[in-house]
Amino acid sequence: MKGRKLAEYLIALSVSVVLALVLGGVIMALSGHDPIEGYSLMIQGAFGKPRLVGDTFAKAGTLCLTGLATAVAAQAGIFNVGGEGQLYLGAMASAIVGAKLTGVSPIIGVPLCLLAAMLAGGLYAFVPGVLKVKLKVDEVVTTILLNSAAIYFCSYLANGPLKTMDRGVNAGTDKVDPAFMFDKLIRSSSLTQSIFLTAIIALFVWYLMRKTTAGFDMKLTGQNGRFARYSGIKSDRLAILSMVISGAICGLVGMFEIFGLHKRFITTVSQEFYYDGMLVAMIMRYNPIGIVMMSIFFAAMKIGGLTMESSAGIPSSLIIIIQSIIIFFMAAENGILQAFRSWRAKKKVALTLRKEG
Repeated sequence: MKGRKLAEYLIALSVSVVLALVLGGVIMALSGHDPIEGYSLMIQGAFGKPRLVGDTFAKAGTLCLTGLATAVAAQAGIFNVGGEGQLYLGAMASAIVGAKLTGVSPIIGVPLCLLAAMLAGGLYAFVPGVLKVKLKVDEVVTTILLNSAAIYFCSYLANGPLKTMDRGVNAGTDKVDPAFMFDKLIRSSSLTQSIFLTAIIALFVWYLMRKTTAGFDMKLTGQNGRFARYSGIKSDRLAILSMVISGAICGLVGMFEIFGLHKRFITTVSQEFYYDGMLVAMIMRYNPIGIVMMSIFFAAMKIGGLTMESSAGIPSSLIIIIQSIIIFFMAAENGILQAFRSWRAKKKVALTLRKEG
């Protein structure tokens, strides 16, 4: 998106967000709650204290990475719905390596854990990518099915062969070496040093998609695969590569959860993080910068919604309603843009008549 189209899209997005917040306020009022108080508590719950700011940006980092993972694959015309399974496998692989390398220097151990997470997620995404390119198998179907396979496989390992003997742990692997853990940046929050790696990955994805020949070729492949092949672009390889990169990023999300918060693989390592990130990416049309910004907005609503519920009794499910309304209005983007163009045209005509009059 460039110039005028970008401006119009941002206007449509802004209108959608405002309308969603207004309708959310109406729902609060109809439920007997004060909308101003509710939204004030949401903002306080997201940014009112250092701990809450940390939680908000930790959530934003997860949404950002999963959104960017979706965007990389979509750039080449592949819709990766299997990020949740790739996340689980990345978490499991890194947890196993992190536990086995106990006593090894973090300078060696942490990169190996990162590599394990990337390989697990990337290789698992490689399978549906090859099936799509070589056999024309619908990647949406295969990735959804592979999600369940990965999650249940990891659950089996955590409850069976790799189950820890530590007391009080119902389902989980042994702890990773404490020396490998990411330190918290804000006390009592979920924000850890992994946010710096998140920023590096976001910068890498932006550079890949916007500043490289490979990124341009991926975009051309996604927009018109036949034309790309006739132009000499190796679109099949690019499609598979984009899927592998997407899976590798998802694997890293799993590792960040383990090494930042849980200290071991647990079966609840993800709360459908990938699907939230996928929504963020779709709303922002897979624009890397837009994904970062919308991730912070969605994270603020998620974290702030918890305070809104505990302090004012307003159900946090209202946040899901607001997100759904935003998505609904973005689906009606063309109508919003047409209304804006019509308003702008009428205004221009009125100004012209005034000048002539």
